[in-house]
Amino acid sequence: MPLKTQEMEEPALNLTPMIDIVMLLVIFFMVGAQFTEDESQYELELPTVSQAQPLTVLPDEIVVNVAKDGAIYVGGAQQTLEQLEDLLKSAQERYADQTVVIRGDADGRYQNVMSVLNLCKRIKITNLQLANRVEASGA
Repeated sequence: MPLKTQEMEEPALNLTPMIDIVMLLVIFFMVGAQFTEDESQYELELPTVSQAQPLTVLPDEIVVNVAKDGAIYVGGAQQTLEQLEDLLKSAQERYADQTVVIRGDADGRYQNVMSVLNLCKRIKITNLQLANRVEASGA
């Protein structure tokens, strides 16, 4: 019984995907080189400074602490709702996306925290956070 033998085809390497990637890289570098030419066409001597700082700095978040008895503290100083409203209004006028973190005592009345939340809503502060802590596992 004769066995049929066929010639084994040599494995071929398909270069089409590699050529596509090379062409994309060539286009990317050509466009990138064009952008650097636009900026370097002007001969400028930039001024020097002793300390370079960014022109705008994001403000820190304002942390409002609501104690168990309903007292409101900002930065270690006790505030009334009216004083807190003035402070938050001025902060929001300086930076429209001011962050306010409200930390309420776990055993305190929820109404006290809601009063501060309502105040922030009235002033139109939208970047609010309610602070909490993760319960320890295995307790």
